[in-house]
Amino acid sequence: MAQTDSTQTLTASWRIDTPEGVATHLDALVRRAPQLQPLRERVGDVMPRVNPKHFAGMAKVICGQQLSVQSAAAIWGRFALLPGALTPEGYLKLTEDEVRGAGFSRGKFLAVGTMARAVLDGSLDFATVDALPADEAIRALVAHKGIGPWTAEVYLLFCAAHPDIFPAGDLALLKAAHHGLGLDARPTIKEMIALAADWSPHRSAAALLLWRYFAILRDREGILL
Repeated sequence: MAQTDSTQTLTASWRIDTPEGVATHLDALVRRAPQLQPLRERVGDVMPRVNPKHFAGMAKVICGQQLSVQSAAAIWGRFALLPGALTPEGYLKLTEDEVRGAGFSRGKFLAVGTMARAVLDGSLDFATVDALPADEAIRALVAHKGIGPWTAEVYLLFCAAHPDIFPAGDLALLKAAHHGLGLDARPTIKEMIALAADWSPHRSAAALLLWRYFAILRDREGILL
């Protein structure tokens, strides 16, 4: 159960879209979970990862589904140059051939269109969703066709800079937790969700910390987790 000290009360509502915001949450996180302190000392500064908000941000997340970082970046670069692509009104004026020509699959073309119509008819208000507690925000997003739990979590973490999101199904996070926390085996998604629950309301900072730890082990030391 979450503590109710004054530090948590202050930091729980702060976004993680600045280095100072991330550091503040990490300070509170390691007080709450001292087993993460060695990881923080190992990785040094942890930077925020910020993307566009609202419609454009969700379109970028959908674009990147099931793609490598490099492929997603190339497709997004072409898509973002299409006239009006980054607004719901403009997107709906584009043809399927134009959007798919940038590299979108038919499924992604349809998903972004559904999302654009939801924004315009008022059934999806990103500003309202972004301000909700984590579980409520995820439920609000996945209620819309084409937005699954992973997509909702990634949007909230990287576009809304929500402070309390942990995409427990991410393989890198599972590997980092296994190695960094000295677990006997790689945790299952269910086990990772339970472990991360104790890190609330700072789970986003925990995710950024573990991703950074994973990157250091992989890139600097060549360890295959």
